[in-house]
Amino acid sequence: MINNDVLRSIRYMLDLGDKHVVELIQLADPAFAVDQAQVHDFLRRDDEPLFEPCPDAALVRFLDGLIVHFRGRDDTQPARAPEARISNNLVLKKLRVAFQLKDVDMHAIFDAAGFPLSKPELSALFRQPDHKNYRACGDQLLRNFLKGLTARLRGNG
Repeated sequence: MINNDVLRSIRYMLDLGDKHVVELIQLADPAFAVDQAQVHDFLRRDDEPLFEPCPDAALVRFLDGLIVHFRGRDDTQPARAPEARISNNLVLKKLRVAFQLKDVDMHAIFDAAGFPLSKPELSALFRQPDHKNYRACGDQLLRNFLKGLTARLRGNG
């Protein structure tokens, strides 16, 4: 899925302003330079003149910021470098961690979006890419997850 679409969807889901998006990115990595104007450009529709593609680095830090915001920083773990490339599977994994979702919750979210998954299908999304049962998360699957999670968090599902 396009990073800008993921950012837009999560921003809507949590009813965040541009300033709050910047704060979440800074929460994950204070050294990462992004300002409200840039975030506003990330959130524009792709046919608007000032649209700017959201880089992987910004989306990873935003998702890491969500994790820190909702779960707190774990100072017992050594600091790790953010992922250089982001995939739909990584977005799904980071959202699962941020919102403390169990398998039951994940199934309920997919069901609410009209996209039920079996237990093996769900677990395959969280495996390492070199595992024989790994399954890449497609755009439609991630879109439906975001739709179901939005309905759950906004209280209309």
